[in-house]
Amino acid sequence: MSLIATLRQKLFELFSADRAPSGYRPGVTLARLRRDLGLAKLDVGGAVFELVERTESQLLMHLVMTEFLLHVPTPTPGAGSFEVHHGGAIRRNGIRVRQRSGNQALGPELQARLLADKGLFEALMPLDFKRLRIDLKDQQWCVRLEHMGGSEVVNRMPAFRRYIAVSPEQRNHLLAALAGMKRVLSNL
Repeated sequence: MSLIATLRQKLFELFSADRAPSGYRPGVTLARLRRDLGLAKLDVGGAVFELVERTESQLLMHLVMTEFLLHVPTPTPGAGSFEVHHGGAIRRNGIRVRQRSGNQALGPELQARLLADKGLFEALMPLDFKRLRIDLKDQQWCVRLEHMGGSEVVNRMPAFRRYIAVSPEQRNHLLAALAGMKRVLSNL
C-alpha cells in the first residue's frame, strides 16, 4: 500500500462519522433526562414514546442530543415529511409547518389540525425545541422532537462537561405536546 493511500485511510478513520467522539459516555445523558422527566415509564396520556441519543462532533468538542420519538398508527395512506417550527423572527407568533416531501394536501391539513387543537398549540408555543419533524410512511406517523434541554456539551480543551437539564415547566409542555401529537395525528 502506498504512503498516500495509508495516510488517506488513517485520516478517514480519524474523522469517520461512524466513530464515537472521544469522551462520549453512551446512555449517561439519557439517564439524566429520564430523571428530569420523572416518569416510571415513557408514557403520557396514552402516548408511548421512546428516547434516543445522538452525537454531533465538532472540532475539540461534541454534543450529545436526545430525541423523543412517537409512533402513531393512522388510516391515512401516502407519505410525507414535515418540519414544524415557531413563526416570528423575534417573538413567537404561531406554529408553521414546512413540507419537505410527499402528498401536497397533507401539509395544509396538518397545520390546520395543529392550530385547531388548543391543548397542543398551548404546549408547543412555549416549548423550546430545536427540531420537530413529522413523517408519514406505511400508515404510521413518526414524530421526532429534539428539545433544547436534555443534552450535554463536552469540550476537550479546556476540559468540561455540561448537562443542560429540562426545567419543570418545559417538562410539562413537552409531555403535553407529545400527548397532543398523538391525539391530533391519530385522527388525521
